Amino acid sequence: MESIVDTVVLVAISVVGAALARRLGFVAPLVLLVAGLGLSYVPNFPDAHLEPELVLIGILPPLLYVAALQTSVPAFRLALRPILLLAIGLVVVTALVVGFLVHWLLPAAPLAACVALGAIVAPPDAVSATAIARRVGLPRRVVTILEGESLLNDATALVMVRVSVGALMGTAIGFWDITLAVGRAAGGGLLIGLAFAVAAARLHRKVEDPLLDDAVALLTPFVVVIVAESLHTSSVVAVVVAGLYLGHRIPYLLSPTSRLQMDAVWRLIVFLLEGVVFLLVGLQLRDVVSEIETDTATTLKVTAVVFAALLVIRFLWIYPATYLARLIPRIRNREDRPPATVPTVIAWAGMRGVVTLAAAQTLPPPGVDNVPVYPRELFVFVAFAIIVLTLLVQGTTLPWLARRLGVREDSSAEDALAEAGVQHAAGRAALEALEEHADGAPESVVERLRGLVENRGNNAWERLGSQERETPSAAYGRLRREMISAERHVFKTARNEGRIPEEVLVRAQRELDLEESQLQRSDD
Repeated sequence: MESIVDTVVLVAISVVGAALARRLGFVAPLVLLVAGLGLSYVPNFPDAHLEPELVLIGILPPLLYVAALQTSVPAFRLALRPILLLAIGLVVVTALVVGFLVHWLLPAAPLAACVALGAIVAPPDAVSATAIARRVGLPRRVVTILEGESLLNDATALVMVRVSVGALMGTAIGFWDITLAVGRAAGGGLLIGLAFAVAAARLHRKVEDPLLDDAVALLTPFVVVIVAESLHTSSVVAVVVAGLYLGHRIPYLLSPTSRLQMDAVWRLIVFLLEGVVFLLVGLQLRDVVSEIETDTATTLKVTAVVFAALLVIRFLWIYPATYLARLIPRIRNREDRPPATVPTVIAWAGMRGVVTLAAAQTLPPPGVDNVPVYPRELFVFVAFAIIVLTLLVQGTTLPWLARRLGVREDSSAEDALAEAGVQHAAGRAALEALEEHADGAPESVVERLRGLVENRGNNAWERLGSQERETPSAAYGRLRREMISAERHVFKTARNEGRIPEEVLVRAQRELDLEESQLQRSDD
């Protein structure tokens, strides 16, 4: 009972913190992290400890899976080169450089442990990157690169952590051992993710009940991760591949009702998981600080050097990766040369989060299983400090930097023009289908459907016009919402007076809710 109460308290605080962050215009992970740190000093507040297995198997999979579901596969494919350069190349370089720097500062610490710390702090976080990039309003290609990097870099980092920990424990690690480990992890994860994605797609095609559809969708990432972990392959790669595959095919697999329900369910789950995770990070900081045995000066020096190295390495990697690649004619002809402001924003968007938290806690305790002595508590603190510093420094200044450099989201006029053109073609196809199947239908019904197609086409073209005065579609939406509100009031009054049963009210309310949710489309 006590654990249930503690869970409810943490969820409630995360909801309040997220609401406060939206009201103040801050990033929710940062607000919740600070709130957790403050609450850790409240007497008798519930103790919090995140087990790495819980994060890697229970929390990270749904977060990565949903991010992959929402990622455009065509856009991901077009940005694959910069994504791989960041997700693999930058992570490896960062882990090695940070490892050697920490080993230089702490010569007594084994190099393998220092490289493990470098791998732990190397990958930016999918949650933070997605939340901030979308809120700031960055160009679509920049968002795709940041999301793609954060989806794949976790696998690279976790493989490097495993290899480094193996070397720390005395396991012989050579070039072929590392190659085999990487190949098995990445290749196995790819095959497992693809196999289960195909199986889940077949299940979705056969299932007609929206509730069962949602159940299959909820189980998919966890089943994929459990199987991948049991076979010692990369669960991150597996769940990302499954999410990309299914996300690209969702329009063909699920009914409209299933898609609407699944979207609402996933949004709620991700919202709660993100909030609770960063709240727990803040709650653990006090305990992490109290366990440090290293002197304060050394602790601050190592933390400052690691943080500075992460910033510098990312900038030094991204500029050449952006511009040197365009010396190749094939790439130069296919991709425009971006202004320097774009790689600057990408370089600054390197917030750390969930994976750094979980990976830090997988470091083996010194003196056990042939593990040599090393400052584990210092390394765990550095990992936590990097999460806090990157969210505090980069997370809060990224919106300002993007505005200052003029890096803004793609023109909505271009999207509206493309939508209007496709909507026009879709309208023609709808009218042809109507004429083909209209035999025997009342003329009033046919005319109503023709009017619906015409209204949708007009809505798309109206988005290209001036926003200074109310468009016909906006006026329709405003007036129809007022009418729906009046209808709801009549039905609720009738239910309260006993003139209709509850079931009638629920049915009518659902129809009005669906119509009002459709009106929201005209406001976006």
